Amino acid sequence: MDTSDKILQIILFELLFSNPQKRDYSEGLTAVELAKKYNFKLDIVKKKLKILQEKGVVRAKGANPKFWIFDEYNFQRIDEDDPIHYLLCNTENIDFDSFFEYG
Repeated sequence: MDTSDKILQIILFELLFSNPQKRDYSEGLTAVELAKKYNFKLDIVKKKLKILQEKGVVRAKGANPKFWIFDEYNFQRIDEDDPIHYLLCNTENIDFDSFFEYG
């Protein structure tokens, strides 16, 4: 896994900061929502979500649509040497305003 994967990092942060009161569905975010918000190709978003799911830091609920949520419990258990941990700690190029709606 590439520790400079910006798409993976953006999706990871989007799920981390996803607020049930502010998203379209309280159950979680969909791959389609993520793709539209960041103008990513849907198949790429799905691949990145699968990577995060395999690492255990996100989980899926439902089938159609499939909702994705951040798994804080499993994230706290991830090894510090894991590339996912690095993506969350390396925030120098992240625009945090994009994850929050103000006003």
